[in-house]
Amino acid sequence: MDLSRLLPTPDAADLTERLRTVVDPEIGVNIVDLGLVYECDASAGVAHVLMTTTSPACPIGSYLEDQVRWALLGAPGVVDVEVEITHDPGWTPALMSPAARAALGMPA
Repeated sequence: MDLSRLLPTPDAADLTERLRTVVDPEIGVNIVDLGLVYECDASAGVAHVLMTTTSPACPIGSYLEDQVRWALLGAPGVVDVEVEITHDPGWTPALMSPAARAALGMPA
């Protein structure tokens, strides 16, 4: 029996806002404003996040995955979280939001 239909439908905007609580500890800016999150959605109680790290050799990739899971597990309708890290396309500073650029003292 599929009980996922009894769950509220997670709001994509809420999930994205929850991801703003995940801060890259090396840079000090949240992963959404850094441009590390490529996709975030949910279906059947499972949140799916496609994200990257600032470099393929980033030593905190597994830390960020764990933080993403913790941030989303409290969302209404989310009972599981799947995080996929990709480097295609690779991250560049051009993906950062204006807020992230300002926080890091970079020109807009």
